[in-house]
Parts: sequence; structure tokens; C-alpha cells
Amino acid sequence: MQPVSILKQYWGFDHFRDVQEEIITSVLENRNTLAIMPTGGGKSICFQVPALAKPGICIVISPLIALMKDQVQRLRQLGIKALLLTGGLRQDEISEILDNAQFGNYKFLYLAPERLQTDWILDRLRELPVNLIAVDEAHCVSQWGHDFRPAYLKIGVLRDLFPKIACLALTASATPEVQKDILTHLKMPDAAVFVKSFARENLAYYVLPTEDKLRQIHNIIKKYPEPAIIYVRNRKSAIDLAHQLSSLGINTTFFHGGLPPKEKEKNMASWLTEQTPVMVATNAFGMGIDKSNVRVVIHMQIPDNPENYYQEAGRAGRDGTKAYAVLLVAPSDVETARQQFLYNLPDKAFLTALFVRLCNHFYIAYGEGYGEQFSLNIQQFCLRYNFPIVKVVNALQYLDSQGTLSFLQEFSQQISVQFLLDSKELIRYISLHPDQEEKILALVRTYPGIYDQRTPVNLARTAKKAGTTENEMMQLLEELSRTEVIRLEGKNNDAVLEFNEIREDERTINRISAPLQQRNKIKEQQLDAILRYVTDDQMCKSTFLLSYFGELTAKECGICSVCTRESKSLKNEALEHQLLELLGQQSYTSRDLQDITAANTDTLIFALRRLLEQHKIKLVGATYSKI
Repeated sequence: MQPVSILKQYWGFDHFRDVQEEIITSVLENRNTLAIMPTGGGKSICFQVPALAKPGICIVISPLIALMKDQVQRLRQLGIKALLLTGGLRQDEISEILDNAQFGNYKFLYLAPERLQTDWILDRLRELPVNLIAVDEAHCVSQWGHDFRPAYLKIGVLRDLFPKIACLALTASATPEVQKDILTHLKMPDAAVFVKSFARENLAYYVLPTEDKLRQIHNIIKKYPEPAIIYVRNRKSAIDLAHQLSSLGINTTFFHGGLPPKEKEKNMASWLTEQTPVMVATNAFGMGIDKSNVRVVIHMQIPDNPENYYQEAGRAGRDGTKAYAVLLVAPSDVETARQQFLYNLPDKAFLTALFVRLCNHFYIAYGEGYGEQFSLNIQQFCLRYNFPIVKVVNALQYLDSQGTLSFLQEFSQQISVQFLLDSKELIRYISLHPDQEEKILALVRTYPGIYDQRTPVNLARTAKKAGTTENEMMQLLEELSRTEVIRLEGKNNDAVLEFNEIREDERTINRISAPLQQRNKIKEQQLDAILRYVTDDQMCKSTFLLSYFGELTAKECGICSVCTRESKSLKNEALEHQLLELLGQQSYTSRDLQDITAANTDTLIFALRRLLEQHKIKLVGATYSKI
């Protein structure tokens, strides 16, 4: 089937966008390919279409579990068979997934890069009828990337397993240094490279100095009432700002990584349907979001690097209509950002202290812990051990990037169950409720000690064994709790940790501390770049970002805060020159001058005041004349 026919059949589009067709053609010709496309450019189409056009299965490597889940769900909704292989699975569950990949006529296998570190999994992958290797977020392979992950270096081993299969590397943000690293580490020096310009001609970048950010946001939203995203630094700020804007009469909702799934879905749906057109969110919001008519993206605080800012700002104006990316800056923000950033960079001593506290928190003995998984409430953990939250998250992300543990920020509810009935009474209960039999038996068989003590329950695993959904399983547990068949306890957590190594305290950290200093240095350079973006009031904002990503010949955009200020200045100079010529001939009132020049009232008054201050004109009564 032709690529355009596949696009039409599954996605309903008649034509490819921009460079999509060229990238797909390159892949179908079995050429290694690097595609650099800005956020919203349709990267996933570039590997999904050619994979569907060829027999076999496409292996997709991605570091973003939430995004992989979203893409797998979307493919399944389209009737395309897709599998997901991430952390937290037992060996038999992994084997079942790989069996399906080998014999089940599946088209996509999404997996986290850490899975390539296990030899027996690599042996199983070798047996698959692979037609394409797609590496999403390929900048993670580079130490110069903003999210370097050493596990990505193992993709080279996967390339060795399938030397005749094309590899497509995709990223939305890659500087020239990062591009070179991608081609080297993924062993594709001969790759066809497609770089879509990072220029967004309809997007006006504004850096607005202000001492009252709430008032500035209110004014912007009132002026542009279409859908908007406001990015804030932390969860508390998201909730507080949403409430403040709601109290001002603006329909607002909020989103952060610690929200329960149902509340996330509700708030997301409310924003997508524009019941609440303004979304206040942390950077947890955005992956997989494709709302084309977002008119404004506002940042309340300075982001950590240009890559993140470009991606988040780029969620505005995807419909091609003029849109605005606004970064609000208070007088102390630049210095505050620098101090907070440096304070929150973990060093070796902090990593060691955190790792030891984590192991103690979960009662992991020295020499143990490998393969164990735990739920964690980050805020409670930090309060207990007096750790700064942002620094802990940064440290956990580093431990994750080095493969020491897997860190997933996602709301979860840790459920514990204990039966209050003995086995005979439970059999009697089941006989009276035969519709619940399969679910209850799945629970009892999976957790034999559930009669004697409070037992943690993996809801997803139990639901799968019972042949039902997590929601239905949870409804049953709540009903059994109400009827006093079981004791049900739940605890909300916002992170899941899986330990990939045994506990060896300082020896564990010593093995991974070498790259930390280099990583921190790169992050400091990226911070310096975004601070220059904020403070440089001479260079076009769009040109600044484009040059950062290697587009050195970009023209000024004409619509950013720098360009419009210069344009306004030129117009004011022209108006002042015109006024001097007119008043050199005779005296005029301000109304007469407005009629002749067609200038708006504020602009005219500003120009007249400047000329008066410069003693070039004088005011006598109601008329102006040249001195």
C-alpha cells in the first residue's frame, strides 16, 4: 500500500506535511535517517507510516513512558496492533509480550532504552521480524543534549543485531553538536539528514518585564480569550494561580504530575473542549497534546534551558494563525533563577545521602534491592528527611539516567487488602455473588497471605488475571470493603521507583559520579543561554533561538518584543520628523495634527511630549509651534 493511502486510511489526511514525505521515502528506501522536526511537526507519522507499509514489526525506543502509553493507546484505537515494554514487569510478563511481538502479527513494539541492558531481552529481540528501528527523543544519546540518558548508548547494540534494517532517529531539538553525537552513537554516519527549520513565522516571542505578573496575565488573557497555557514552576503555583485567575472571572483549570488520573483526564477534557480555555500547568503538561488553536503560551518563570522553552512555547499557534509566546520577567528573576538553579544541582555528596535515605525508607538491606519496585510520595519523603523537593527530583532523574533506578513520575494509589472472612465464609460469600467469583479468586490466588495480613495489591496485574479492567477491579474492592468482606487501605503516591542495582551505598554512587560534573556544567551553559535570551534586548528573539539551534542565517521575525519595539521606535522617529516639518510652517492644535498625521492619540501625545522635552517645539495656549 502507498504511504499516502496509509495516511488516508488511518489518519484521514490526504497529504503529508512539510518534510514528512521525504523522510518516509528515505526510510522506505532502507536508508538510515535523522529527522529534526520542531514540536508539533508530526514526527510519529514518519515512522508509523513506513512501518505499516512493510511486513514485520517496528521497534520504537523512547524515554518517555507517558508518551509511549499515549501513542500505543492511539494506535490501538486506530485498529493497529501495538505493544509496550517498560519497567515494573515480571520476567514471565516480559516473555509474554515478546511472544506476542514474535508471533502475534503486531506492528509496533515500544520499549524503554533500559530494556536493552538485559542480555536475554536482546536475545529475544534478535528473533523478531524487525522492519524498522525508530529512536524517538534521539537527543538523549548525546551528553550535550538537555536530557542525556546513558541507556541510549545501548541502542548501538540493537543496531548491531539488525545491521541491514534502517534506523530513523527523531528529535524536536538538536544543536549541531547534538546532531553529530546522534549520528556517531547510533552508528549511522551515512544517514540522510532532514532538518525542518525551527522558524515559526506566526509565533511572536515576547519577553515582558513586569512587577505584577498576575495583572499582566489577566490583561493578556482578556485581550486574547482563545485557549492558553500558562507554565509555572511547581504544583502549588499551578493550583494557586488557577484559583486566582478563576476569582478574576477567567475560566481556568490546572494540571500537574501529582494529580490522580481521573482528575488529570477531567481537567484535560475541560481544556480541550474549551469549557475552561486557560490551562495553568507545570512542565508535566504537554506530551501528546495536539490542540491547534492555542493562542498564547505564557511562562511565569524562566525555564532551565532553551530546548524546553522552545518546545513548550511551540505549543501555541499550530494552526498557522498568529500566536504569542510570552515570558514574564520580574526585576529579580534572572538572579533568582541562577541561584535556585545552582542550589538545585545535586552533587556527589547529595546523591549518596539521597540514595542511602531511599534505601532506609524502603527497608532495603545492604546488598539487596535489585528488581524491587516501590511507590513514593515525594513531598512526604522530602519533609521527613528535610530534603529540597526540586533537588531530589533532579537527583532521581540523574539516578534514572544512569540506570541505577527507574524513576517514573506518575500518580499511583498503593492499595493494601486483608480479608476479614476466613476461607469457608469467603466460599459461602462467593456462592451468593457468583458474578464476583473470578475477580475474588484472582485476588486470593495471586496473594496467598491475604487472609493473614494486610497485603499490597498490584491492581493492574490482578485485573489482568481476572480478565477485567483496573476500574472494575477497584469498584469490586470498594464494594467488598463496604460490606466488610475485606479491609481496604489506600495511599496516594506521585512516583514509582524500581531499583536496577543492589544497594552498595557509596560504591553505588561512585560508579556513576564521574559524568555528574560534566552534566552539571552543560546544564549551567544551557541556563546561561536562556538567561541571555531573557536579557538581550537588541537581538530578535526568534533569531536568537534559531541561532542556538544552528540556523545562523535566520532573518529577523518582525513580530517579537525586540522587533516591534524597534519598529515602534522607527515609527515614532518618523512621526516626530513629520511634526517638526508641519510646525515649522505654522502652528497647529493637537486635534489638527492628529487629523493630518492620522496617528492615534497615545502615539501623538508621546511624540509631542518628547519634542517639548527636547525644546524643539513650544506650546502656546492650545497650539504647538516650532522653536
